Amino acid sequence: MDRIHYAGGELLTGSNIARALIAYAEALAQRESAASIDIPVRHDDGSVGRAKILIGPASQLLTESETFSGEELVDEALVAELDRLTASLSTMRPVTGIPSDANVTDDPIDFDWNEDV
Repeated sequence: MDRIHYAGGELLTGSNIARALIAYAEALAQRESAASIDIPVRHDDGSVGRAKILIGPASQLLTESETFSGEELVDEALVAELDRLTASLSTMRPVTGIPSDANVTDDPIDFDWNEDV
């Protein structure tokens, strides 16, 4: 289990959930964007509830592992969705493949793909 410290409060959730949330928060911050995420949490009395967290460029999240005698909170679908969202925000890289000495004009239709290079 991991404890998330956030906005003067703290939440206990599954380790994989916390790690995926932190990665997504970082990706959002790099894009200067924000999102609200609903995650499962363990209450002080041991019951399971939900918490909605707003994450973005100004978020200051800290997670720490914590020993917990109860069952680990697991939400594989949530972790997969957070991973997908994080990947969708990853830095885009330019596509290469056009030779630097190719005869490229302002009109892409005029590009001679069969030209000897």
